[in-house]
Amino acid sequence: MFSKPLVAASLEPLMLSLLREGDMYGYQIIQRIKALSDGQIVWTASKLYPLLHKLEATGVVTAVWQPSKNGPDRKYYRLTPKGRQALQQHQREWSDYHALLAKLWGPDLSAT
Repeated sequence: MFSKPLVAASLEPLMLSLLREGDMYGYQIIQRIKALSDGQIVWTASKLYPLLHKLEATGVVTAVWQPSKNGPDRKYYRLTPKGRQALQQHQREWSDYHALLAKLWGPDLSAT
């Protein structure tokens, strides 16, 4: 299970990475991260929507309402060009951080 601090530190890059796959609405995002993490990350609406609203406010995500065949209209979220740049920056940072940990831990983690 991932620790809460690790998940909290990775919320933005996780969300931007998910939206790189394409436009998604809230419940779809929740189900996708749960599936990708094999159930280790379970977002609730109270965690998800404040993050999405923050990302909208900073201009890295935009939202559009679209009709749904199975009920009320859905609000779909998508990356903006600024969001794609932010994701690239996150990727560089996380890659560099991973490289640092790999140097510290060595190639064989099972020996520690």
